[in-house]
Amino acid sequence: MIASLSGRVDSIADGFAVIDVGGVGYLVFCSARTLAGLDVGTAVRLRVDTVVRDDGIHLYGFAEEAEQQWFRLLNTVQAVGGRAALALLSVLPPDALALSVAAGDRQALTRAPGVGPRLAARIIAELKDKVGSIPVPATASTPATAPLSGDAGDAVAALVNLGFRPGDALSAVAAAARQRGPGAGVETLVRDGLAALAPQGTPPEARVSS
Repeated sequence: MIASLSGRVDSIADGFAVIDVGGVGYLVFCSARTLAGLDVGTAVRLRVDTVVRDDGIHLYGFAEEAEQQWFRLLNTVQAVGGRAALALLSVLPPDALALSVAAGDRQALTRAPGVGPRLAARIIAELKDKVGSIPVPATASTPATAPLSGDAGDAVAALVNLGFRPGDALSAVAAAARQRGPGAGVETLVRDGLAALAPQGTPPEARVSS
């Protein structure tokens, strides 16, 4: 099984690239985001998932770990194959995909070709409780338990540090971000997240005096 490829980009087409490794060209299916980062004639290293099907061996390439893990997670959902998973990752980067699933935003998922409302609903139903399992590189303000970046990631991190479960924190922040819009800051998202989580019972360490 091929786990990665290091070589030269021989050609790029719609939905795939050919990677020349020692004179052998490997056709690798990639998301539009991964393809956008490739240039013909330049060196590249891609993470690869090898999928064996009745019609042959298919290679799926990824420039980053989070995209590969989301590809694998999406493929656990019934009726989501490699093509649909790459379509989703082409229109939604991993952090936005996590946010959309956690918020139950079917409209965002149906932006991907081949993903209709029923399939979008199934993806949300089956993955909503799993989005917190996808790690991203940790920074000083965003732990690896939060698959979001920017203010949303910082807000999730703050709620996790207060004692809430990552999945609950992610869902609460996702809902707040969807309602507030892209301009919401960390403090607003944390405040709204705490309000949403209050009915579930606030951990003692998360209680703040007024």
